[in-house]
Amino acid sequence: MRAISGLWRWRHNPLRRTTDLVEAWVACAAVLLMTLAVPTTGWICGALTDDALRESARAQAAQRQPTTARVLRAAPARQSSAGDPEGAVENRVRRTVVAEWTAPDGGSRSGTLATGVRTADPGDTFPIWTDERGNPVSRPIDRDTARAHAVVAGLGAALLAAGLVEGGRRLIVWRLMRRRYADLDRAWAKSGPDWGRTGAGS
Repeated sequence: MRAISGLWRWRHNPLRRTTDLVEAWVACAAVLLMTLAVPTTGWICGALTDDALRESARAQAAQRQPTTARVLRAAPARQSSAGDPEGAVENRVRRTVVAEWTAPDGGSRSGTLATGVRTADPGDTFPIWTDERGNPVSRPIDRDTARAHAVVAGLGAALLAAGLVEGGRRLIVWRLMRRRYADLDRAWAKSGPDWGRTGAGS
C-alpha cells in the first residue's frame, strides 16, 4: 500500500528508479485484481458448480426411488486386525445386515446392506434408496448440500485466484530486487576502485 500511495510522489523524485515505478504499478494491478477479478472468479466458479449440482440433483431425484428394506438376518461382521481399527469403528457405527426390499418394478430384491439403525433384528425395517433396476444406491443430493458444495467451490476458486495474484506479485518483486542488486553491483564495480581517492593526487 505504501508503494501505491507513493506512486504519485515518485513521478518527479530524482532518486526514483525504474524498478520503483514498476513495483508500484505491479502493486496497483494486484490490488485491482484482488478487488475485482478474485471475487468474480469465485462467483463464476460457484455459480457453475451450483448449476451442475442442481442438474445432478434433479437427475438423481428422477432416477432414484425411496423404499423400505426388511432385515432378514445379521451379516457376518468384518474382522479387524490390531493394526486396522477402522473395521471395528465402522462396525460400531454401521451394522451390516442381509435384507430384502421391493424394486420399483414390484419385484423382490435381497442383499447385504449397511445401515445406521441402532437395532438390526430380523423383521426390523429401515429406509433405503434404489435405482430404476432396484439396486441399492446412495441418497440423492439435496439442494442444501448442492448449495453448500457450490459455496465451498466458489471460495476455493477465489482463494486460489488470490494466491496466484499474490504469488505473481511476489515473483515480480523478487525479480526487481535481483535487478536492483545487480545494478548496484555494477555501479560499485565501476566506482569502487576510486572510492576515497578524490583529491589524493593519485
